[in-house]
Amino acid sequence: MTTTAAPIHTVADLLERLGGVSPSRVRLLPPPGTATERDVIEVERREDRLCELVDGVLVEKVMGYVESLLAVALAAILDRFVVERNLGLVSGEAGMVRLFAGLVRIPDVAFVSWARVPGGRVPEAPIPQLVPDLAVEILSAGNTPGEMARKLGEYFAAGVRLVWLIDPRNRTVAVHGAPDRVKVLGERDVLDGGEVLKGFRLAVRELFARLDREAGDR
Repeated sequence: MTTTAAPIHTVADLLERLGGVSPSRVRLLPPPGTATERDVIEVERREDRLCELVDGVLVEKVMGYVESLLAVALAAILDRFVVERNLGLVSGEAGMVRLFAGLVRIPDVAFVSWARVPGGRVPEAPIPQLVPDLAVEILSAGNTPGEMARKLGEYFAAGVRLVWLIDPRNRTVAVHGAPDRVKVLGERDVLDGGEVLKGFRLAVRELFARLDREAGDR
């Protein structure tokens, strides 16, 4: 999937196209517009950095310690539910997926049903062609509204059925059934899997409680 927006003439145009992301996240080597999936893989191998591929541009993924804690916690909860029912695969914050040719995204957590996994086998490619049923993004300080709006549009255009945007600072979960259809849940609410993960339920406060735990007596 590529955009059909106006041509890019300046750095400002490029950043706007990417959703207003910080210039510090945009890699200049290879030059913007020329990057490929091979570059995504090489940067991770050489530098242990995760980059998404957008319009031929490598955009570094932002994630802090708190976001990582929530991603690990949610992935573990989802994985247990999915494995017990043999529903598919759950990936974490380094799980790259090709949504369209030239578009690589890395949701913080994702669920892919077996029906969407070619041959019903775990893909061996570092960047498989997989469209998640559920994509989860945990908002970091470096994420912008424009960036997330673009991601939402791409996810649903690719065939993602459900997107959760988790905000650790406000302790909310925005549940998107479409780019323009959203329900925001707070700590008094219960997050459910809808038609994507029938029977899955998680109290929102239980997820964010991971951030309030203290060490026991020593």
